Amino acid sequence: MARYTGPNCKLCRREGMKLFLKGERCYLDKCSFDRRSYAPGMHGQNMRRKPSEYALQLREKQKTKRMYGVLENQFRIYYKRAARRKGVTGELLLQMLECRLDNIVFRLGFAPSRKTARQLVRHRHVSVNGKTVDIPSFQVSQGDLVQIREKSRQLPLIHDALKRVGDGRQSNWLEIDKVNLSGTLVEYPKREEIPTPVEEQLIVELYSK
Repeated sequence: MARYTGPNCKLCRREGMKLFLKGERCYLDKCSFDRRSYAPGMHGQNMRRKPSEYALQLREKQKTKRMYGVLENQFRIYYKRAARRKGVTGELLLQMLECRLDNIVFRLGFAPSRKTARQLVRHRHVSVNGKTVDIPSFQVSQGDLVQIREKSRQLPLIHDALKRVGDGRQSNWLEIDKVNLSGTLVEYPKREEIPTPVEEQLIVELYSK
């Protein structure tokens, strides 16, 4: 599957906020967004035009896609699934994105960013209910046990990431066992428990047109 391979900091500048795509670096003074928070491109510093309603909706969709590392077609599928289910479509959309395996690994603190979490999953370092899963988009269900495989538990990357679990990533809907490097999805997250700074209603309005 195709993946964005350009500069991550450029995406943060385009959305006008930190998307925390580079893990540890985003917390340091080296972060490019802190030095150049204006939009990229030759006209980035001069963009003062008031955005249209469509532009606001599009930016929320793009921002959410980039945060979770999801491509356009995949994101549209998530929306269609959320729209078919009973409940608030925007909340259900975020709930499905949060229950992706790569995001769960990130929320548990086993990786400094979702991008790194995807790599851990793809390289077969993660298991779900005792079975190795190498699909980042795998949907974790309530009660599932997500664990770092025994042969991978000495990876310095994982232990370094665990030191930052308290930096806004700890979630009440996840139960973490740092000793065994595992975590359980206790319950599906409610909207107020999802720290993603997006206005999901704008995304619903965009796709409802």
